[in-house]
Amino acid sequence: MQLFGGLETRLEKLEAENTHLFNVTNILVKRLAELEKLLDGKPVTVTDDAPKKAPAKKEEESDDDFNFGDSDDDADETPKESELQKMRRLAAEKKAKADAEEAAKKAAGPITKSNVILDVKPWDDETDLEEMERQVRNIKMEGLVWGDSKFNEISYGIKKLTISTAIVDHLVGLYDLEDSITALEDLVQSVDIVAHNKI
Repeated sequence: MQLFGGLETRLEKLEAENTHLFNVTNILVKRLAELEKLLDGKPVTVTDDAPKKAPAKKEEESDDDFNFGDSDDDADETPKESELQKMRRLAAEKKAKADAEEAAKKAAGPITKSNVILDVKPWDDETDLEEMERQVRNIKMEGLVWGDSKFNEISYGIKKLTISTAIVDHLVGLYDLEDSITALEDLVQSVDIVAHNKI
């Protein structure tokens, strides 16, 4: 008679599977520790749990390439690459390849542009706004095209320059543009981004 509808046998099976998975996990943890030691350059000892690696078989040479031992072979004189060196070299090659692919994707991607409207506030009420606009338009960057501008009154007769620009997003950084404009310290008090729309 089965108690609880066969739950006891199910529980026994689960306990057996759990024990098996626990053993497999321990084996994997040991192997992972060995790999970490190998990557750190520490010597690795093979335990009974890990399968031992068979020695590499030498390729059979054809009769034409038979070496009688009296010739000097350059391949024998060069030091062989250790497993750690080989792993590091392969990892570096893989990373370089991935970086090159990522750079190619970025370069081949669509060119995104934005329309940006900036408010450039003068240093004081005596600032020559025409000169300020001329100096702002003299700022040159690859991917930057200045557009229309106008002077808007702020208050008490003080005006600000509102100027539009089209930028290529990956070439022109808005913070760099702001810094370039605010570098005109004698003319410009501050710069605000009024609008930023993707084209």
